[in-house]
Amino acid sequence: MAAVDITSRTCETPGCGKDAKLQCPTCIKLGVPGSFFCAQDCFKAFWSEHKKVHKKAKETAQENKGDYNPWPGFRYTGSLRAFEVTPKRTIPDHIPRPDYAEHPEGVPISERQMRGSSNIKVLSDEEQEDLRVACKLGREVIDIGAAAIGVGVTTDEIDGLVHEACIDRNCYPSPLNYYQFPKSCCTSVNEVICHGIPDLRPLEDGDIVNIDITVFHRGYHGDLNETFFVGNVDDKSKKLVKTTHECLKQAIDEVKPGVRYREMGNIIQKHAQANGFSVVRSYCGHGIHQLFHTAPSVPHYSKNKAIGVMKPGHSFTIEPMISEGTWRDEMWPDNWTAVTQDGKRSAQFEHTLLVTDTGCEILTRRRDNDGKPHFMDKE
Repeated sequence: MAAVDITSRTCETPGCGKDAKLQCPTCIKLGVPGSFFCAQDCFKAFWSEHKKVHKKAKETAQENKGDYNPWPGFRYTGSLRAFEVTPKRTIPDHIPRPDYAEHPEGVPISERQMRGSSNIKVLSDEEQEDLRVACKLGREVIDIGAAAIGVGVTTDEIDGLVHEACIDRNCYPSPLNYYQFPKSCCTSVNEVICHGIPDLRPLEDGDIVNIDITVFHRGYHGDLNETFFVGNVDDKSKKLVKTTHECLKQAIDEVKPGVRYREMGNIIQKHAQANGFSVVRSYCGHGIHQLFHTAPSVPHYSKNKAIGVMKPGHSFTIEPMISEGTWRDEMWPDNWTAVTQDGKRSAQFEHTLLVTDTGCEILTRRRDNDGKPHFMDKE
């Protein structure tokens, strides 16, 4: 919510009637008049109804200006198209931030210093607890983003909610300015494999969308993502999403001391191929703690050459990207959005894990619904 210099307005939440001095930030960007509220609580309570105003304004704007085309001549692999990206959101000065946050090119100096090292950090009990807190907060943030998903909602709106949720929890959204990434989370729709940039495209009935969240809290990153259904999704897409989650779950079930990191790819690819899908090879899981990305590397395809053996105190992500067609990917000209080469759909799930003496702790699991992902709520 943005404060504005006004003296007398009435909150637009039905039945409230209090003086209002806060205005919806999305309405400000879209040029929608009014939209004043007395407090965040009223704004959030009325959100499901108020967001319809945004949808109408965006539809009108699109009709008035014609198709947006940032890259004339670029050949898209599928039906998805780039939409406008709003300016980078700001972070209050009191929020602690990682070293790349203020770097002009977003370079994580601390990560660069560890590049090439295969040494896997063993976290102390105190460090493990700090990582648990960051992961718990990351889970809270993604659940807020998930609650906003619906037909007509833009991924930019989801990014705005994620951004505010991070600030409310005294967290820095780790993707923001990481190698100059312009937003606070990644939103990957349909054929986008990963690293989709939130924009003004309204989600459509039948889409699938992945929200990838990482938060930085008191020096530690907590990383997770889920793929969600938008409206009425076809059976093939449902099978893709379900299989992708099963790939992650089967890999996690085998995490324990003494297991080689390269084994994760064998487990994942076997299940994906058995269901007629392929495994993306260009991106992998990674070590995570004080550093966003570090050793070990955790490929998701079979017969990989990953180095390392799991030990208690290791923390890392597994995040398989499973595609309907080819495993090969291409990049949009924004240098971030990775899409399937054949334009078919791709899904992804991710957890941050901590190896224990007997198995592993899923640090980013849901605290409700027995830890099941959101798409299972609709089954």
